[in-house]
Amino acid sequence: MRAYKYLYLLSGLLLFSIACSKDDDNTFPEENSITGYKIVDTGVEDFYDNTSVIAEPSSNQAFYGQDATYSGNQPNYTDNADGTITDNITGLIWEKDMGDKITFDDAFTKAENSTLGDYTDWRVPTLKELYSLINFTGRVQGETAIDLFINTNYFNQPIGDVSIGEREIDAQTWSSTAYVGLTMNTDETVFGVNFIDGRIKGYPKFKPATGAENEMYFRMVRGNTAYGENDFIDNGDGTISDLATGLMWQKADDGISRDWEDALEYSENLELASFNDWRLPNTKELQSIVDYTRSPQTTKSPAINPIFETTEINYPDGNSGGHYPFFWTSTTHLDGANPYSGAVYIAFGEGLGEMNGILLDVHGAGCQRSDPKSGDINDYPQYFGPQGDIRYVYNYVRAVRTISE
Repeated sequence: MRAYKYLYLLSGLLLFSIACSKDDDNTFPEENSITGYKIVDTGVEDFYDNTSVIAEPSSNQAFYGQDATYSGNQPNYTDNADGTITDNITGLIWEKDMGDKITFDDAFTKAENSTLGDYTDWRVPTLKELYSLINFTGRVQGETAIDLFINTNYFNQPIGDVSIGEREIDAQTWSSTAYVGLTMNTDETVFGVNFIDGRIKGYPKFKPATGAENEMYFRMVRGNTAYGENDFIDNGDGTISDLATGLMWQKADDGISRDWEDALEYSENLELASFNDWRLPNTKELQSIVDYTRSPQTTKSPAINPIFETTEINYPDGNSGGHYPFFWTSTTHLDGANPYSGAVYIAFGEGLGEMNGILLDVHGAGCQRSDPKSGDINDYPQYFGPQGDIRYVYNYVRAVRTISE
């Protein structure tokens, strides 16, 4: 397996390489000594084709370049024995036990009043902070939890209470990141991470049926207030560097939709700006460049910094203007009767679904879901599930590489 270690900015523009460790017993650095935006690896070590677990492919074989081909900053936590967990990669300190579900407004009151661990600077995490905790070693089958998408050796993570009519997946964790648009045409929406089913969605702040405030779980955080802040530079050669994460990105997608296998192959074979070490980003890498202050509804643009160029596509009903593609990641999403058949995408345009024959933004621009890895292009788009989630299967690619010294 080729291992690439992510490089980060210190002292202006100096980048250095930092070794990855899987040792949970490392001593945590001095308080506030970790800054910036270090992406935690997904934890994926297995290899997959479109339907099954496979042996590690070599560089000249199909499915080379998927998530497990590349190893980044492996998750590394310390239990501080005071109800807090330190993430030794990001410098973020987390509440171990979230307690009961509460409203969005009550979460901010809780953070302001919390003295957990004798600290008084707790806050409600942003979506990017919260997403740093997700693992893609988790597995779900529809509404049934199998393996959670968070490290349960360190974090207490409830599942939905079926005895009161909830589904097991009804245990979403909200962030402080409110969607700048509306879902379902009218709903004020808050982004959350579902550590039961491995997705980012926007959830209505108020219950549509009653107008009462919705309640979700919240996991408070403190430390490293710079986490999630990008530092983009246009290199003038078709690439964008993010000096915060040490990643270089393809500035413009090539306007061609592909299935997952072809997306992997395209990225591995890409030669751009004299570099030939491009790859398909894993889901946490790709999510790092979502701009949650933007959306087609509010800024007439995809949810990404306008330093990037993104192909505009037609809506599934053929209407043109203002719609943007899903983008593949290298990460397999273990869900369904065949858990190996889907891969993760990030929606930089609206998270569309069809309900009662009407196209709606049901999940928000910047959501993270998954599509089947393959299929007949003539059979798509299709609609799936209770909210009619659109499935394209043939999604777009924005390749990435690690910046070297």
